[in-house]
Amino acid sequence: MQYDVVRRQASIVLALLAVLALAGICAFMTLGATGDWSFILAFRGVKVASLVLVAYAIAISTVLFQTITNNRILTPSIMGFDALYVLLQTLLVFFLGAQTVSAIDPRLMFCIEVAIMVGFSLVLYSFLFSGSVKGLHLLMLIGIIFGILFRSLSGFLQRIIDPNDFVVLQDRLFASFNSVDGNLLGVSVLLIAIVSLAAFRIFHTFDVMSLGRETAVALGVDHPRVTRAILVIVTILVSVSTALVGPVTFFGLLIANLAYLLVPSGKHRYLLPAATLIAVICLVGGQTILERLLAFDTALSIIIEFAGGLFFILFIMRGSAR
Repeated sequence: MQYDVVRRQASIVLALLAVLALAGICAFMTLGATGDWSFILAFRGVKVASLVLVAYAIAISTVLFQTITNNRILTPSIMGFDALYVLLQTLLVFFLGAQTVSAIDPRLMFCIEVAIMVGFSLVLYSFLFSGSVKGLHLLMLIGIIFGILFRSLSGFLQRIIDPNDFVVLQDRLFASFNSVDGNLLGVSVLLIAIVSLAAFRIFHTFDVMSLGRETAVALGVDHPRVTRAILVIVTILVSVSTALVGPVTFFGLLIANLAYLLVPSGKHRYLLPAATLIAVICLVGGQTILERLLAFDTALSIIIEFAGGLFFILFIMRGSAR
């Protein structure tokens, strides 16, 4: 009986979130629209698709990463992906110049960024599963150290870079949800579809993995294999979202913990859709308010990072980490 009540409550929450997400998408597509509707719907449709894709990637990657780490204040950015992205952009502008980097085909740049971030993560994971590193948390510590190294190198290069190039670099380092290149949607959808299919094949293990390593092993789950698979899935999702819009540190933390608060069930068949819908509401709804009401007076990424940072401080103060 209690299970039926929880399931019903979770279904109601998901339905309400879906309605809000659809309302946000409809508002973004129609508010302030004047002129040729065929052009407006096509132009705004690409932006909506980009926002939904990024929302999905960030939501799924954060929830799954917190599942295998059993900690609700950790996000994939702790592995140094954001710092690596900043270092990569800094190196390109430093050695090639801002004009040359801006002239590079966005699709080529996207593939380079995704390949480097995935390659970096695979090197880290090879230590975890070769026996050199004992435990996932030690692997995360290594990721933090690499993140500090990458930030230090980036800071050093940014201090000696040409001032004109530095202005262009700063613009590339801020997450932008308004200028996603539509030409990158095809390859992004393909990559995310592949990893989503891989995640679906091991979906039945997610709830067990959230119980901890010892419990998962006792229930018959091949913990190292599933952990490795989830880490690869998380890596590709984070790499794609970061290459599309730039680094977003606290957004995943914000939406994942909102999903935990709103969904009374800890099952991933409710948590993952809830986190995705919350992310869509935040991105599409926030971009609608930004474009239609504030006339681009501020950046959505700044608002999101501010709210996510407040959530992070709140969780630390309340000791929410499991």
